[in-house]
Amino acid sequence: MAKVALITGGAKGIGRTIGLDLAAAGWDIALCYRTSEREAAETAARITKTGRRAIAERCDVSDPAAAEAFVRKVEKEFGAVDALINCAGPYHRINILDETPAGWTEMFAHNLHSVFYMSKAVAPGMKARKAGRIVSFSMANADQMVAQTEVTAHYIAKAGVLILTRTLAKALAPYGITVNAISPGFVNSGSAPEAELAGMVKKIPAGYVGELKDPVAAVRFLLSDEARYVTGTNIHLSGGWGI
Repeated sequence: MAKVALITGGAKGIGRTIGLDLAAAGWDIALCYRTSEREAAETAARITKTGRRAIAERCDVSDPAAAEAFVRKVEKEFGAVDALINCAGPYHRINILDETPAGWTEMFAHNLHSVFYMSKAVAPGMKARKAGRIVSFSMANADQMVAQTEVTAHYIAKAGVLILTRTLAKALAPYGITVNAISPGFVNSGSAPEAELAGMVKKIPAGYVGELKDPVAAVRFLLSDEARYVTGTNIHLSGGWGI
């Protein structure tokens, strides 16, 4: 029986590429999105062309009831969720002194609260099977807790993801479940202008911007049997930026 991966923010960018890679390796894929309906349909179609099953559904995973309902739907249709990959993580740039209460709340809801809701929803099934993988995306310098005047709430939420990852790892380890984080720096995922990425190269010790294959490889490792004893860790994926 094929393994099942649930990917939030799986319609495009890093989430899409992870889903396509896992589908090629024999996984069935359930992905959810908030706004990228066309991209989600395209991604699902590409997955089914490989012979794997796909679910693509609009779901605001910052809503705990919606998050749980989607997990229950995937479990009903696919039988299980073997891996949860929390890729959803929108951000906006605004000076901290100009941030609104709504904008502040939104960043925490979509970057941190959603990870908690989704992880809590998949945990019972994983615990019952004594197996499971949870991978969440943070950002490369989130563990440095430096001042971020233009992406403040997003940054604090991503630091929170690291604490939540370690906490869930400790709570779920007795059940054979691993929980880890991946913290990208600059990766050309299609969401940032090429000129902006090119301008960042001089700040990256490795001297180049990451490619989509880099987070894919990190996820592939964390979902593998070779990573069975790896939990509560944070993989910096940044070419040395932000460490």
